[in-house]
Amino acid sequence: MAEVISVSALNRYVKNLLDVNDVLFDLALRGEIANFVQNARSGHCYFSLRDEAASVRAVMFRSDARRLGFQPEEGMKVVVRCRVTLYERDGAFQVYVNDMFPDGIGSTQLAFEQLKAKLDKEGLFAPEHKKPLPRFPQCIGLVTSKTGAALQDIRNVIGRRWPAVRLLLAPVNVQGFEAAEEIADAITRLDKSGLVDEIIVARGGGSREDLWVFNAEVIARAAYRCKTPLISAIGHEIDFTILDFVADQRAPTPSAAAELAVPDSAEQGRKLCTLEENIHNCIQFKLSLCYNRLEQTEQLLSRAGVQAALEERAARLDTLAGRLQTAARGKLQAGELRLKHTAALAASLNPYGVLARGYAMVQDNRGRICTPDALRPGQTCKLRGTEHRVTCTVNTVEELDESTQKL
Repeated sequence: MAEVISVSALNRYVKNLLDVNDVLFDLALRGEIANFVQNARSGHCYFSLRDEAASVRAVMFRSDARRLGFQPEEGMKVVVRCRVTLYERDGAFQVYVNDMFPDGIGSTQLAFEQLKAKLDKEGLFAPEHKKPLPRFPQCIGLVTSKTGAALQDIRNVIGRRWPAVRLLLAPVNVQGFEAAEEIADAITRLDKSGLVDEIIVARGGGSREDLWVFNAEVIARAAYRCKTPLISAIGHEIDFTILDFVADQRAPTPSAAAELAVPDSAEQGRKLCTLEENIHNCIQFKLSLCYNRLEQTEQLLSRAGVQAALEERAARLDTLAGRLQTAARGKLQAGELRLKHTAALAASLNPYGVLARGYAMVQDNRGRICTPDALRPGQTCKLRGTEHRVTCTVNTVEELDESTQKL
């Protein structure tokens, strides 16, 4: 009969078998990450590795996970170095991962792509955040090595194109991850100094590893916070870094950055010559117009012209004066005629004109005109003629015969 053992003994026995197997102690295993979880408190990573037919549980402790150059993600294909064992408590067959590499892509490149995606999502590459470069800078800040070829290239190009500009150098190391903080601090100092109109961060050509410091997140965030327009000039035209995407302008080389930073004095001279020529032509055109107008005015103001104009206006004045006199005479004659008619009418209505024909007016003692019908016998009255007034006493008042009245 078989020996009876406990579950703990079984798990311990199997674990010992696995642990003494040299092949399983240091194994390279390829698979796809599934169910990835990193404990926020402990920092340990728990996940599964799977292929088309099977899966196995895996764990990577914090001390090993901290050395990773990329962030493991769900569905990522990786190659892990691990040891295979059994977790006795649960009887779970699992692998303990010591190191991990992306399958088919370098960890460094993966870290670059992940940081790029992260910063892009945060808006550090947004076009609306890009600042325009000044047209005529007076002082340019340089963040580069004081012994590198990039500094000399920039000096040569700027000295040839726009020698009036001043350069303010913030010397830094441009290689090695320890240089990242130094470069970020230099950008911040130049920006806050208020002395520069734009900043160039430059490094000459080199291997990919030599340029990798410019992919540091701290440099990218310093460039994003920079309020001064910033030009990135790292390596050669084929080289791209995170800083290139954050900068306001990317130049393929340090020399090209210098060309972007300042105008070309020769080109500006040609523009000024063209502008001067246009101004000269415009002034000549204006002078020609003024000369033509002056000539026309001179002809109008010549003695013969003025005399002819005066004679014409004098003739018009005589004509108007004649019309005015004729109109005045017509008005006067019409007024005299109306006055005669009015005087004749007034004379016909004058009571004293009737007296001149032999009639008399009867007046009472108060001089008021009265009718004979109003007189009474014994009453005194006056008869007013043209030249005399007669006082009379009424003896009788007789009614006239109606037939006599009609006669």
